Amino acid sequence: MAFPRPRPFSKGAAPRARLSAESTLERRYIARQPDPQLVLIISALLIFGLVFMFSSSAFLGEQTHGDPLYFTKKQLVFTFGGLMAMLWLAKNYQKLYKLNPSVYLVSSWVLLAVALVSPGIANVHRWIRLGPIQIQPSEFAKIAVIIYLAREIQDYRGQLAKYGSFPWQPFGMVLATVVLIALGKDLGTPFMIMLVCFGILAVAGVRLMFLLGGAFLMIPAVIYEIMKHPYRIQRITTFMSPEADPGGKGYQLWNSFMAVGSGGWFGTGMWASKMKLLYLPAPHTDFIFSVMAEELGLIGSALVIGMFVYLLLRGLSVARKADTLANSLTALGVTLMLCLQAFYNMAMAIGLVPTKGLPLPFFSYGGSSMLSTLIMAGILINISRMRSSGRAGPS
Repeated sequence: MAFPRPRPFSKGAAPRARLSAESTLERRYIARQPDPQLVLIISALLIFGLVFMFSSSAFLGEQTHGDPLYFTKKQLVFTFGGLMAMLWLAKNYQKLYKLNPSVYLVSSWVLLAVALVSPGIANVHRWIRLGPIQIQPSEFAKIAVIIYLAREIQDYRGQLAKYGSFPWQPFGMVLATVVLIALGKDLGTPFMIMLVCFGILAVAGVRLMFLLGGAFLMIPAVIYEIMKHPYRIQRITTFMSPEADPGGKGYQLWNSFMAVGSGGWFGTGMWASKMKLLYLPAPHTDFIFSVMAEELGLIGSALVIGMFVYLLLRGLSVARKADTLANSLTALGVTLMLCLQAFYNMAMAIGLVPTKGLPLPFFSYGGSSMLSTLIMAGILINISRMRSSGRAGPS
């Protein structure tokens, strides 16, 4: 699958001036109808997600707030806002090209800094509270990083060559964002951001040896962060043997196994999960896939996984056909972010990876998660509308 690719970064490459905002607006494209299969799979995931968000949260809402629709109604509000953003971006995302790409990143830094000085929630500093609403800036920082890196690779290809075969300056800006998120005691989101960024850089032509070198340099910082907080070590040991303490440290993961195993081939039926009756912690957020596996069984779980695989394939197709390198890398980035996060969440539910608070896109309860998911969907739909007109312009 071929993507629009720049020449690999090298010391001998001649620097090119940054493309002006005016010239980028004149890049070659003509608008067309969005990819209908992409729109269909996004719509299916959203509808399916809302159904299971209600199924997994109804009993909890009844017990904690006296209303089985409590969490569903709140999720619908954020979904409506996200849909408005998605529809606007699906038509107008290219207009945002006027902005300097650093604006996205610096804006996310401000929000992340505000979160760090805000009162902690559950002993972490990841949210900004605005009355009854909580905003998680890291969800939007993920989008800012993708747009920034894609634009930098296109607009500064020549200038990046000054730094050798690796784009150190943009990478440093991304790393600063990751550090700000990690300071809020969140390692899952930084891990996902770096994984997606390495994917973007690999497609952009950065040599594998430099990517591996960059990853190797971050290993000491990751080890330090894990050793610094005992609960992270506990998560790793629990992941390796949850059966050692199923009523204590392994309670969450063990009950997830029980939910998945109870589903059998065809599941217990819609609304019939027993583990969501306060046995499984966070059944509507981190472990919503476990509830789906119990109610739909192996066949239904495979269907959900297949939906995300299909989204991955459609997103890669959009990236391959995009009119410019920046659009191609942006489409690649948002596709990887949505799908890799989904695969991690589902793998976590069945014990293939350590537990982390990464929501399942389109499914898990959470306003910031739903908003960022639909924003990325809108960007992807917009890029699917861009087709090269064959006129000369920046690549």
